[in-house]
Amino acid sequence: MKVYHGSYTKIDEIDLTKCELNRDFARGFYVTNIYEQAKFWAKRKGKKQKNEGVITEFTFFESAFSSNYFKTLRFKDYSEKWLDFVVMNRQNDTNKNLHDYDIVEGPVANDDIATRISFYLDGGLTKNKFIEELKFKHSVSHQIAFCTQKSLQMLKKAFSKADLNEMAIDDAIIQSLITDFEMSDIQAIDIYFNSNTYSRLIDESTGFHKKSWQEVYEMLKIELNNKDEKIGGISLTV
Repeated sequence: MKVYHGSYTKIDEIDLTKCELNRDFARGFYVTNIYEQAKFWAKRKGKKQKNEGVITEFTFFESAFSSNYFKTLRFKDYSEKWLDFVVMNRQNDTNKNLHDYDIVEGPVANDDIATRISFYLDGGLTKNKFIEELKFKHSVSHQIAFCTQKSLQMLKKAFSKADLNEMAIDDAIIQSLITDFEMSDIQAIDIYFNSNTYSRLIDESTGFHKKSWQEVYEMLKIELNNKDEKIGGISLTV
């Protein structure tokens, strides 16, 4: 899935510690699959910095939602559960997230909705009335929050050929680990993305992204053998 992040500057590296805490889905890096929505935020944030703003495009691996490796939460529409979750995060007075989800997807609480949330909390309208109002008055919106460091593994910039080749290598190696060593997708993802081989792959100066996935896979197995790694009691002997 193509997703976009609107900001006053291009995003080259994601630092979750610089993300705001009291957002809809808590502290995290936010993207949307709606280009116009990202354009709005780029323009808004750019105006504060006296520039036009920048939209950074990413590729999101939706398999994260079906993998047991990630804890995810998805809201298809405005609902009572969505409202309770947003209120909890926006009222957080601690210095850490109040949930342990890696990735959260759902609609946006824009400025107008945020104002109505305050009205709802002050007893100005019931929860059911508020939800009905949201569904009736507000157009479609979308956001995905990446709330943990490991969740960022499933988000990659989608600009260069190197990036596209890396993604193809990622998929091929993970599937090979699953097939060759009868491991779960959780094990394969964890071992691969935490390996030195992967770190060298995403460093363009090494030239690893120009290699075939088979070559990179052999390097990974050598690395794991040197560490005496075993998966399910099986050594990755090459």
